[in-house]
Amino acid sequence: MDPLHGITLKAILEKLVEYYGFDTLGELIKIKCFNENPTINSSLTFLRKTEWARKKVEDLYVRSLKKFDAR
Repeated sequence: MDPLHGITLKAILEKLVEYYGFDTLGELIKIKCFNENPTINSSLTFLRKTEWARKKVEDLYVRSLKKFDAR
């Protein structure tokens, strides 16, 4: 089963920011939108246009699912 099925990019990003915060997210995925004046909306704009960055965010989300559940 695909853990990304039915979940929006916004929901993925919000969960990652809630769990890690933008500081840690910027360390885990080195992209400018997480390190310089980060917001959900500016990050979404970049991620929707940039396939490789969106893939990194989705991969981190999938790897983090067990951590979310353990909380």
